[in-house]
Amino acid sequence: MAEHLDDYIDAIASAMALPLEDAWRPVVRANLEVSLRLARLVDEFPLPDDTESAAIYAA
Repeated sequence: MAEHLDDYIDAIASAMALPLEDAWRPVVRANLEVSLRLARLVDEFPLPDDTESAAIYAA
C-alpha cells in the first residue's frame, strides 16, 4: 500500500494542478495515512441492520 499512496499523491496533485515540493511529501503522506486509518475505523464500526440515518436539519 505504501507505493500506492505515493502514486495517489502524485495523481491528485497533478489532477488539481497543485505544486508539490519534495519537502512537503512526508507531511502530505502522514496526513493521508492518518485520514485513511480514521476512515477505516469508521468503516469497520458495526451497525445494526435496522439503523436509520439521522434527520437532516437546515438552518
